[in-house]
Amino acid sequence: MNKLMSWFTDSLAPGMQKIFDNPWISAVASSMQKILPFILVGSVISIYNVFVRYIPSLPDLSFVNTFSFGMMSLIVAFMVAYFGMIELDHPKYTITAGLTSLTAFLLSLFPSMASIIVSDTGLKTFQIQDINYIGGSGLFISILIALFVMVVFHFYAKLHILEDSVSVPDFVCEWINNIIPMTLIYLVIGILTIQLQIDLVLFINWLFQPVVSIGQSLPGFIIISFLYVLLYSLGISAWSLNAIVKPILMAGISANAELALAGGSPIYIVTTETIFTTALVAMGGLGATLPLNILMLVKCKSKKLKTMGKICIGPSIFNINEPLVYGAPIVFNPLLMIPMWVNSIVGAIVVWFAMSLGFLNIPAGVNNISRIPAPICTWLTTDDFRAFIWFFVLFAIYTIIWYPFLMKYDKQLLDKEKNK
Repeated sequence: MNKLMSWFTDSLAPGMQKIFDNPWISAVASSMQKILPFILVGSVISIYNVFVRYIPSLPDLSFVNTFSFGMMSLIVAFMVAYFGMIELDHPKYTITAGLTSLTAFLLSLFPSMASIIVSDTGLKTFQIQDINYIGGSGLFISILIALFVMVVFHFYAKLHILEDSVSVPDFVCEWINNIIPMTLIYLVIGILTIQLQIDLVLFINWLFQPVVSIGQSLPGFIIISFLYVLLYSLGISAWSLNAIVKPILMAGISANAELALAGGSPIYIVTTETIFTTALVAMGGLGATLPLNILMLVKCKSKKLKTMGKICIGPSIFNINEPLVYGAPIVFNPLLMIPMWVNSIVGAIVVWFAMSLGFLNIPAGVNNISRIPAPICTWLTTDDFRAFIWFFVLFAIYTIIWYPFLMKYDKQLLDKEKNK
């Protein structure tokens, strides 16, 4: 066990931290954190729509969701390029790169999202045919376009063109240094989409389909749930993983929302809503720590764990477990890390089969209400009263998994306290 923990501490944790500190990945991760307000706005409407099902006379407010969460890819296209310039230390290009990325993203969608209508007089008009691509459906391509914009601006900035010029005014230098990379970006994407009629959306979706397919499978669900908890237990921000995982989760819930809107049934289980918002896989927070917190209150005899149980129970009820993870601690504590890892796997398996077999509704709309105590958030997210049953089933399972490990750790602390 000591050798394993040494490997975690000295090799795995620093290596993974280095990967997620990479400016290209960090730019995507930062963007995913900053779009949270738009997701929350969509969540409010999703909660409202639950009540609309029971009170049909309530007005339709879905347009709020359409122009907040429904513009997700458009917002991400700006954010990734903006934060990319910050991460790559090119502060002069932040706004320009962000706006270029946003408009270049729209250009990349041209064959899929819109068409040019030519009137009898020869007048050309631009007509949008499918707005879904600027929502979750276009998330993969928006990130890739933003990364392409980052590459162009980054390498152009390293040329330092006209920066030491005395004869050319500063504002003219700034114009030139913006125009050149912008023109190159528009030419490349425009030639591909307008001149060659290449549908980048279809191409990117085809390219990433294996990734999405794996992510939306049971093994993918288990891996994603486990990686979040693994990073967290190593003291690495689990949200760093969002740069890689979030597009899969967002694409899933967007597709579910479209299916529900068309009168169909949601089919994609692996979403942010399933992992976090239902508070089933992440009951009390990542690793299902709410049962642990309650066990600390009612079963532990050591002063440390009993005190931490009292301090952390408030946040735990609202599915916030940072105080518990770092205070118990779970981080780099083998006796509590192992059951936390097991919970992430067992929880994912139970939820997958409950939803895939029709014993619990699959979330049908964007919902980020995990700060509402469970099982209320579980019911609101799934719109299914069976959510209460599954909450208590999983609570019992997690409690059984936590119990022997916690008791052993409590005994160790109690012995130390007595000796002291």
